Amino acid sequence: MKLLVTGGAGFIGSALVDRLLAEGHAVEVLDDLTTGSLGNLADARADRTRRLTFHQIDVRDPHVVDLIARRAPEVIFHLAAHVDVRASVTRPTLDAAVNVLGTVNVLEGARRAGTRKVVAASSGGTVYGEVAPRHLPATESQALAPLSPYGVSTRAALDYLRLYRHLHAVEFTALALANVYGPRQDPAREAGVVSVFASRLLAGEPCTVYGDGEQTRDYLYLDDAVDAFVRAADRGDGLVINVGTGIETTVNDLYAAMAEATGVDAPPVAAAARPGDLQRSALDPTRAAIQLGWSPWTPLAEGTARVLDWFRTRQG
Repeated sequence: MKLLVTGGAGFIGSALVDRLLAEGHAVEVLDDLTTGSLGNLADARADRTRRLTFHQIDVRDPHVVDLIARRAPEVIFHLAAHVDVRASVTRPTLDAAVNVLGTVNVLEGARRAGTRKVVAASSGGTVYGEVAPRHLPATESQALAPLSPYGVSTRAALDYLRLYRHLHAVEFTALALANVYGPRQDPAREAGVVSVFASRLLAGEPCTVYGDGEQTRDYLYLDDAVDAFVRAADRGDGLVINVGTGIETTVNDLYAAMAEATGVDAPPVAAAARPGDLQRSALDPTRAAIQLGWSPWTPLAEGTARVLDWFRTRQG
């Protein structure tokens, strides 16, 4: 099968590319390398038995439409996005251009190519906004009430997915992701507290906790997330589907566990809360189990241990 992955040189995208190639598919990757890296695709590109084509291009570029139309993938995995909540607050125009205009370009390319389906990455935490504690973990019926430009642009992208399905019969599944973490997540270029903590703890540098540290997140391991994308290529048509564990973990508890795992007994540095940050977030994965046959399998302690091992290898 010919498949296309936007953002395929990024943290999640490159892991998805590896999985798709291992399953024997021909994969086209679109990435402008703003946050992605060719290093993430090094093994895939070195293996001449695998069918991988790389295109360096920004999804905002109108030529993306023509490129997708020419390459005519059967399924598009759309992961290219501006995903930094704090940066979206300071640069909302950039956020909207990448996440809204970029999505429209991908969908228009899919329409012209006769692509069967677009599987899009969404954000479960930011698009739902601040959910009342009694409604956590959030289900897909939760009202969309984003509190950041990133959340607003994500909601708009969902509207375009629905519109293209209605007008042009371009099928979609949108995966509302929890806080995905794992190897390859760059602490300097992507918003990921697990990778930031791992990098700094192993380097003997202080870690910063913003606000009171009691804000919660639903931490989802990379391989688990990738499996949901693969399953969604043939399931979950026309749906937004939460991909998370349903478990809340405070930043304080995450830091304590990772500090203990690295033999660090120093407390984190306290800093003021940041605009746009949610206080609590967790996603109910029941629909994913029903529609995709998916459920998370990697416990947080096991996943963070793998991340620490990966950083040790890099620093060694």
